[in-house]
Formats: sequence, structure tokens, C-alpha cells
Amino acid sequence: MKDIQSQFDHRNIPIDKVGIKNLKYPITVLDRKNNIQHTVASINMYVDLPHNYKGTHMSRFVEMLHLFRPEVSLKKISVILEEMKKYLNAASANIEVTFPYFIEKQSPISKSLGLMDYVCSFLGSSDPSGKIDLVSVVVVPISSVCPCSKEISDAGAHNQRGQVMLSTRFKKFIWIEDMIELVEGTASCEVYSVLKRIDEKHVTETGYNNPKFVEDIVREVAEKLKQDSNITWFSVSAENFESIHNHSAYASITSGKEPHF
Repeated sequence: MKDIQSQFDHRNIPIDKVGIKNLKYPITVLDRKNNIQHTVASINMYVDLPHNYKGTHMSRFVEMLHLFRPEVSLKKISVILEEMKKYLNAASANIEVTFPYFIEKQSPISKSLGLMDYVCSFLGSSDPSGKIDLVSVVVVPISSVCPCSKEISDAGAHNQRGQVMLSTRFKKFIWIEDMIELVEGTASCEVYSVLKRIDEKHVTETGYNNPKFVEDIVREVAEKLKQDSNITWFSVSAENFESIHNHSAYASITSGKEPHF
């Protein structure tokens, strides 16, 4: 059959990224406590397209990914990228794997168990020289209490739920759990899936006694990461979904360190 994608394109314009988006796929990721965890990812895959080709072969992305099933882990990303380049005859490749990751957490006082879900991503790219760039991303729900509200109010202080997005580049493998715990330690209080009344009292009082602006949170995350020699680059942002405003509060810091490949 005629291969339309491989035909010559006369416009002489190369394409930076061409591929598939939002492919739902079952994957297995490494779990610090249980060794592995099964989840379902949304995957984006792209390669470059030279100026002389009309199109790429979209079906080959799915075929190639199927060769790695079910493990699409951080450790496998570099191998997948190189196979994408070979399979699709491309100079560069990119992959974005986003998935829910579940951690069993105990409530702070009653020790009731529940599952917390965190949105995580593995981002990878391979350039024409074969250099690999890997980024790990976690989105962590948090609780914060406003320091200004506490200072100026005769009673109480407004609090809100928010989220922190942390992206990191690194020298050696890092656990998803380590990055989540680092972020949760900077909040006014952690967020839990199960809270009994004695737990609710604890988290309310803990948050009140530990007020944080979004500025405090991103600075504290940045401070911890700068002390970690394994982290070569990071970007952290905090967004509070304000309880007394019709807008969010936001802050972000990007490391000045050069990313590694």
C-alpha cells in the first residue's frame, strides 16, 4: 500500500514535535514500600519530523510503547526515548507520562488508614546528540493558614487547601515518596484522606500554630532542595485556593543551577 506519510513535502519546513497525546495506558511504577504499583497513565509522545517528510507514522508510537508494557518507569524513560528515535527514524524524541500515584497514610492521632492520591509525571527528552534529559514532577495537596489573618484577628485565622508542584532534575534515582514528604513538611499541615474528630482537632490546631504564606512554602522547599547534592535543578510553585477570596495566591521559584543531561 502507498505510504503517504513518507512522501516528499515541498514546503521545506521541519516540525519540532509531532506525535500522539493523551494516550491512556496501564503502567507499573516503582513503589518505595510495596516495590511496584499499578496505575493508569496519560502519555504524550513526540518526535521531530524533517522538512522533506509529509508526516510521521502515528501507529508506531503505540506499537513501540507496547513493547515496554507494563513497566514505564523513570528508569525506563531513557531506553524508551532511544527506541522512539530508532523506531520512527527521528533525531529527537520527547515523552510525558502523567499518572495518579497512591500512598497509604495514617491519620495523625487515631491512626486510621486511607489512600492519598498524588498527580505525578515523568518527562523525558533525547536530543540529536543522544543527550537525555529527565524531569520528575509531583503535585502535592497541602493545607495552609494565613499568617496575616492570624496576626490581625481577635479570634481564628482563615485557612485553605492548596497544592505544590515540584519538578526536579537529579544525578541518581529519586523516590516519588521522598519528594512528596519533602513538600508536605513545608505546609501548615498535611492533607489526609481519613480524619476522625480527634484528628480534625489535631490538624486544625497544628495548622493554626504553623501559619504559612505561599512565599514561605516555596522558600522552604527551595532551601531543602539546595542542601541536597543529588538535585541538580528544580522548579517549585505553590497555589493556595483562597477561602476568603475569589482568586488564588501563588508563588514560584526556579533553581539557578544548570540542568544536567
